[in-house]
Amino acid sequence: MAAANTAATLNGLFKEVYAKKLENLVPDGVKLLKEIPFATQDQKTGKNYNQPVILGQEHGVTFAASNEDAVALQPAVAGQIENAAVQGNMLVLRSVMGYKSAAASIGSAQAFEQATKFLVGNMLRSVTKKLEIEMLYGQVGYAVVALPSTVTNSFAIPDAEWAPGIWAGSEKMPIEIRSADGSVSRGTCSVTKVDFSTKTISVDALPGTVVGGDVVWHKGAYGKEFAGIHKIISNSGVLFGIDASQYSLFRGNEYAAGGALSFAKIQEAIAKAVEKGLDNDVMVMVNPFTWSDLLTDQAALRMYDSSYSSAKTEVGSKDLVFHGQNGSIKIVPSIYVKQGYAYVLSTEDMVRIGSSDVTFKRPGKEGEFFLDLPEMTAYELRLFCDQALFCSAPAKNVLISGIA
Repeated sequence: MAAANTAATLNGLFKEVYAKKLENLVPDGVKLLKEIPFATQDQKTGKNYNQPVILGQEHGVTFAASNEDAVALQPAVAGQIENAAVQGNMLVLRSVMGYKSAAASIGSAQAFEQATKFLVGNMLRSVTKKLEIEMLYGQVGYAVVALPSTVTNSFAIPDAEWAPGIWAGSEKMPIEIRSADGSVSRGTCSVTKVDFSTKTISVDALPGTVVGGDVVWHKGAYGKEFAGIHKIISNSGVLFGIDASQYSLFRGNEYAAGGALSFAKIQEAIAKAVEKGLDNDVMVMVNPFTWSDLLTDQAALRMYDSSYSSAKTEVGSKDLVFHGQNGSIKIVPSIYVKQGYAYVLSTEDMVRIGSSDVTFKRPGKEGEFFLDLPEMTAYELRLFCDQALFCSAPAKNVLISGIA
């Protein structure tokens, strides 16, 4: 007798097939998401995550000359310790599975996995991609508009603002275009086509008030994203409840490359963070084009030792690692990094904070993954997270701009 097609049965099969696999299904391309850990169970937040941050040293020091003995002590000058506070931001993805597909998969765990693996995999790729972009450009926007055209319902993106990973697979994505300062919404539309060679985005109906310099956002994201790395490092105002204009150790560093990025320029950029206390390993995230320049630079600088063989030479690399005044420097390419930028990151000072990492579990309903849709002959599966990126030492990080 055939098994009944119910949400309970689907929930049981989902738990049997995916519960222990979901962590391994996260795609490799989301490098920040994998590099920066989610808070441990005892750090999960209800409302705010509070972290005391050292912003200044103690200065109540007394000096004495060699011929002095009993000297008056100088008054204590307390160091600056402020409490940083951060809240998670929720992100939810909905996907639908029709009754017919559900019925066909209900026979066994193998049949269920075969029927749902593409849906589950695509949901994970979609959400982790959105999170990776937000971790880089949250509160900054996807791109700056260069040349809008209502005639062709399209806009070009300048080279410096182009990150291929943001736009790959973006057809049908709803977007909102706002003024440079974000105060004015030009309107919403949906992506219909992406031309990677000309860096041009076509939409169904470009709002007529769009001008060069406007910023593209995912629809509904403006004002509801957590601060990403670009925002955190470039911030000069209040962030996490601390005013960066008052404390140099809570303000990131910026370095203008003024052309192609090289190892020498990376070292110069890192020196800015070393001045403020960086003394640990860093990761440098770059665009794939910048990666190519650095790989060429590395090949030109390479010295061959006695292990070199003329019979066989292997070239190329997945990551570039070299050592500088701070320690190890690992250079990692990412399709989500814009061409004009690179980021020197002290990831040991970063954590993802919130009530939940990416999960198919519904809060308060453990073991229930599918729910019946009252208006459709279908079930709904949701992927949920509630988190934000927190950096306790922005001064140990560097935003590199002006890369060409």
